[in-house]
Amino acid sequence: MENLFTVNEVKLSYKTKQKASERPKVLSSESVYKVLLNCFDTDTIEFREYFKVLLLNRANQILGVFNVSEGGIAETVVDIRLILQSAILSNASGIILCHNHPSGNINPSQSDNIMTGKIKEACKIMDISLLDHIIITPDRYYSYADEGQI
Repeated sequence: MENLFTVNEVKLSYKTKQKASERPKVLSSESVYKVLLNCFDTDTIEFREYFKVLLLNRANQILGVFNVSEGGIAETVVDIRLILQSAILSNASGIILCHNHPSGNINPSQSDNIMTGKIKEACKIMDISLLDHIIITPDRYYSYADEGQI
């Protein structure tokens, strides 16, 4: 009966592999695009859809990239809880969403817009800044921030 009252202890730790002074900094959607393009596999970027999150500190230095999901030709499942979890566990102050469109069309879909709105609201609650959502292809990108959509 004692097992009913035994609770697992959760211990969080945070350890970086890079000095703060060595972290790359993003200053524009173009610099974000260049960084994120290197995080995609060039052999599959036009084959299937991927969703990633760029995690940033207050100085817009990159803490890391989290791979949220990998999908099919036309979509991928995005779990908002995983996005916020990655931001919280990495101690991020801001995030930039990113996904590719295998079709080469950089325009956001209606479902892209709805999902971005939901993530924006969730970030507000957690006091995490949603700085942008970038849709990429191998040769160009769409930035929600540049288009006034965030």
